[in-house]
Amino acid sequence: MTTELTPRIVIFRVLGYAVLTIVALTMVVPFVWMISTSLKTPGSEFSYPPQILPTEFNLQAYDTLFTEVPFGRYFLNTLFVTSATVAGQLLICSMAAYGFARLNFVGRDLIFLLYLATMMIPFQITLIPTYLIIVGLGWVNQYTGLIIPGISSAFGIFLLRQAFLNVPRDYQDAARIDGASEWVVFTRVFLPLNGPALATLGVFTFMGTWTDLLWPLLVARREEMRTLELGLAYFNARPNAFIQPNWPLLMAGAVVVMLPVLIIYFFAQRYFIQGIALSGVKG
Repeated sequence: MTTELTPRIVIFRVLGYAVLTIVALTMVVPFVWMISTSLKTPGSEFSYPPQILPTEFNLQAYDTLFTEVPFGRYFLNTLFVTSATVAGQLLICSMAAYGFARLNFVGRDLIFLLYLATMMIPFQITLIPTYLIIVGLGWVNQYTGLIIPGISSAFGIFLLRQAFLNVPRDYQDAARIDGASEWVVFTRVFLPLNGPALATLGVFTFMGTWTDLLWPLLVARREEMRTLELGLAYFNARPNAFIQPNWPLLMAGAVVVMLPVLIIYFFAQRYFIQGIALSGVKG
């Protein structure tokens, strides 16, 4: 059955596409401008009329970024901290989610509800107690202080629990009849069947850790421990700070910070959408 395209429907479709195009441009244009500015010669970024694309591509800002500023060390710090945090989230949250979804123990649902209630507590409330614990353990200016507080989350456990509940119980029973242990059922049945949900949690954790500023600001006090976001924030606080902001250099730093997030989201987008859809089927 085909729908006849009346003039009214055509007008609504044209208006809809126009609105979507405007919204898309408001999201894309700032990124294009950032990349374009990072490739311009200092002083030409505010030329009139404005230049969307530079007349001459200049990579000096990127060269300065990794020679005069230890952005390479910032990048490696961020990559290590983010990778370890993502691995911890996937491991710990998946095991806890499996326990809440498939194991029977006293007070399971009550414990899960209490744990879920912690999602309503803002991070700023637990920031000081967590920081005092890190100080007491001597983890300031240590990778452990940057990684350990983020390797588990109530949201991650909730997300994976909802996905695990969608796995038919027959699969679990069949594996147990074949003599599989609980660990084998978890690793060979539930994890392979919930790849999209795991990818979703991985993307969320990666984006949150990679772009985090507040926690590294408290824990990473030495320059060699700084992450990309923290290094970018301290950009003009260096001893040889620029009298006038070097916008191409700043935009080059922002591109370096943003690019891995876009790459990860681009390759994980399909699993990301599937994970959001599947994990919300059952409450």
